Amino acid sequence: MKALILAAGYATRLYPYTKNFPKPLLEVNKKPIIEYLIEKLYRLNGISEIIVVTNGRFFPYFEKWKKNLKTRKKIRIVNDLTNNPEDRLGAIGDMNFVFSKGGFNDDYLVIGGDNFFQEPLSAFVSRAKEKAGTVTIGVWDIKKKSQARNYGVVNLDKNRRIIDFWEKPVRPPSSLVAMCLYYFPRSQVGLIKEYLKDPAHNSDAAGAYIGWLTKHKNVSAVLFKNYWVDIGHIHTYKKVSKITKTKG
Repeated sequence: MKALILAAGYATRLYPYTKNFPKPLLEVNKKPIIEYLIEKLYRLNGISEIIVVTNGRFFPYFEKWKKNLKTRKKIRIVNDLTNNPEDRLGAIGDMNFVFSKGGFNDDYLVIGGDNFFQEPLSAFVSRAKEKAGTVTIGVWDIKKKSQARNYGVVNLDKNRRIIDFWEKPVRPPSSLVAMCLYYFPRSQVGLIKEYLKDPAHNSDAAGAYIGWLTKHKNVSAVLFKNYWVDIGHIHTYKKVSKITKTKG
């Protein structure tokens, strides 16, 4: 299994912090956001490689970061060859870019580079592998439906299969939101090519692809109980910094 960290966005909502610096390398309590994810991946068995996909503008920053990182697993930085927000590939485009280079022959654990969560990944991966041949995503209960409108919202059946998916609905019918955390077994990795054949399909938002998958395949959910957030705005960045500082 390979782990893929999505880090090719330009994070315009976090300007000025990210105007000339990649969001996943912003520090939270004196440690880059991405290293919280790397540490969780270190604890997983069966990870053959960690891939970080970024853009041409920030590629040198990640290369420098990697040189100074004390690593226990193979880490590869991939440049998606874009250089500004206007020509970005988007989350789905970047996934396809990396999958294509790898030949679609591996299981992939995909994580958004701006995700911050407290639970280990071992239970998620274990449950995902129990659902042979099924795409699995991480889900978190944000508690308030009014806040769920900023995310992909899911509805689950009794077996935690996703039966409905809404991308940033105005009136969320549920408080369960999709994390940018996905397990793609190798038998399902190639489906992304089918999705991208239609030019009308959104290649930027990962949730759009997950929504499409739920209509064509079984997609399972693993519910996370502890704190999770995607660091998409300045206020969430500052909030996460306070939480980690408080908990040491």
